[in-house]
Amino acid sequence: LGLSGPPGAGKSTFIECFGKMLTERKYKVSVLAVDPSSSTSGGSLLGDKTRMTELSRDMNAYIRPSPTRGTLGGVTRTTNEAILLCEGGGYNVVLVETVGVGQSEFAVADMVDMFILLLPPAGGDELQGIKRGIIEMADLVAINKADGDLVVPARRIQAEYVSAMKLLRRRSKVWRPKV
Repeated sequence: LGLSGPPGAGKSTFIECFGKMLTERKYKVSVLAVDPSSSTSGGSLLGDKTRMTELSRDMNAYIRPSPTRGTLGGVTRTTNEAILLCEGGGYNVVLVETVGVGQSEFAVADMVDMFILLLPPAGGDELQGIKRGIIEMADLVAINKADGDLVVPARRIQAEYVSAMKLLRRRSKVWRPKV
C-alpha cells in the first residue's frame, strides 16, 4: 500500500495504528518511510520512525526510513526494489509512506497494489480535488482526524471529494476510487 498526503495529515500515525492492527492479526508488516533530503547538506531527519514508537518495537514489523536524495515523485530511486526485497523477506504487507508534499508526489502509485491519499478535514475545497495529479492516482481517499470538532468539516470535505472524483477519468474498469 502506498500512502501520501500533505504534512500533518497523520500518515505516520495512521501507519502505526494500521500496522499494529495487522501485526496483532499475525501479519508481518514492513514500512518504507520516505523523508525529504536537504538540498544544502543532502541530509535527512528520517523522523517518521520516531513517530511509530510502538510499531518500531514490534517483532513482526520492520520500519526503514530513507531519504529522497533529490528524487522527485515522493519516493526514493530504489523504493521499488526495497518493496521487492521486503516481499522476498516474508513481509505480508508493505506500507510505503511518501514524502507527501504536493500534487505530484504519486510515483508510488505505479509500485503498489493500492494508493491511499490521506487528507485532513480542513485540506482545501473541491477545486483542490479537481486538480490533476495526485487525486487522479488515488485508489482510496481517506479523510483523517475526523473526530471531535472536526466531524462536520470532515463530512464536508468527504462530500466535496466524492463530487470531484466523479469528474475524473477512472484508471481502472473494475475499481471505482472511494472516499
